[in-house]
Amino acid sequence: MNNKSLIDRDLSVLWHPCTQMKDHEWLPMIPIKRGEGVWLYDFDGSRYLDAISSWWVNLFGHANPRINAGIKQQLESLEHVIVAGFTHEPIIELSERLVALTPPGLDRCFYADNGSSAIEVALKMSFHYWQNQGQKKKHKFIALSNSYHGETLGALAVGDVALYKQTYAPLLMDVITVPGPDCYFREPGETCAQYSERMFSHMEQALQQHADDVCAVIVEPLVQCAGSMRMYDPVYLKMLRNACDRFNVHFIADEIAVGFGRTGSLFACEQAGVTPDFMCLSKGLTGGYLPLSVTLTTESIYQAFYDDYEQLTAFLHSHSYTGNALACSAALATLNIFAEEDVLTSNRVLAKAMQISAAPLQDHPHVAEVRQKGMILAIEMVKEKASKTPYDWRERRGLTVYRHALENEVLLRPLGNVIYLMPPYVVTEEQIQQCLSVATQGIELATQS
Repeated sequence: MNNKSLIDRDLSVLWHPCTQMKDHEWLPMIPIKRGEGVWLYDFDGSRYLDAISSWWVNLFGHANPRINAGIKQQLESLEHVIVAGFTHEPIIELSERLVALTPPGLDRCFYADNGSSAIEVALKMSFHYWQNQGQKKKHKFIALSNSYHGETLGALAVGDVALYKQTYAPLLMDVITVPGPDCYFREPGETCAQYSERMFSHMEQALQQHADDVCAVIVEPLVQCAGSMRMYDPVYLKMLRNACDRFNVHFIADEIAVGFGRTGSLFACEQAGVTPDFMCLSKGLTGGYLPLSVTLTTESIYQAFYDDYEQLTAFLHSHSYTGNALACSAALATLNIFAEEDVLTSNRVLAKAMQISAAPLQDHPHVAEVRQKGMILAIEMVKEKASKTPYDWRERRGLTVYRHALENEVLLRPLGNVIYLMPPYVVTEEQIQQCLSVATQGIELATQS
């Protein structure tokens, strides 16, 4: 078995996500045979440092012995059971622990099997809550510019990245989109906090104008990941919580990508000291092992659905693999690592190493910004530094960095012209230096002309 034989078989039957398949006429895909820690190994003996945590899901490395053991133990007793009228111990324990770990007041867990589905649950649940409360006018959502919440139709509608959304616009519900607090656009001398606070005026205005029709505001706390890893200050979340309370609108926090330590705290909302009405989690929830998502909400929202069957107030939403026992066991093993090791303190050391290794790029003539929140670091390549004039997207300069990195044992998958690191937490300082050295070389190649 070798790479080429598997590539040939793959191309005869598979259609890959987020991929123009014609690219594979000249850009070979890489079949992976096994993973160990931060490393992925192909069938020809090459290895790749997984600097993006395999789409931001892997927290503690590939083939982690402790998560492996948790899944193996569960496999001996129960793989899956319907979670309508039935339950099982892993889902109960996981729910108890998530309620204890998340911001206070999030006391109920509703499970699905991927991040987009968690968003769909939150959107439907918010809308349905207001219907049950007799507020029939509330049917709209407010979202931020440059946001991304997934690719099912509801999640896509509340996103604002044209690359994913534009084609499907005729299928999507109408959403109120307000300019976001993306600190990339702050004025010279203006702090990120000052800019984020200033930009909240757009949200305040939208709520004043539309609150009677709005179910909820949905945001990605602190980092808009698929939106080029753009970042903002926690003050925006504090102001949003206050405004949602004043205007009687729900606050949905999409922590699918930023939860479980990515931004420096266990959950990004903690940095603002706020509790949203809904918190959506997935990706790192199972340590990158199995599909699972959860939408946490408050007891008061739960009670709005709690009534006699004949009242038809129940939330009739389901997924076949809701609360899968194996996935819940992977999640419990992941939470055990957080409980038994001081992960966040270790991450602060790693984040500092990322900051130091990336610092020289601040002065690169074709780097507009190096930005960081905890274990997420992004480097924005531009045509002209002072004006932040972007490269033409059709030049695909990020792809040059991607290919150079693969040739040098690093998996980077740029977002357009934004090169980023979001590595597993088991990465070493030396490996971080390696990743940023390779990224710097790739940026030099990509910006030569």
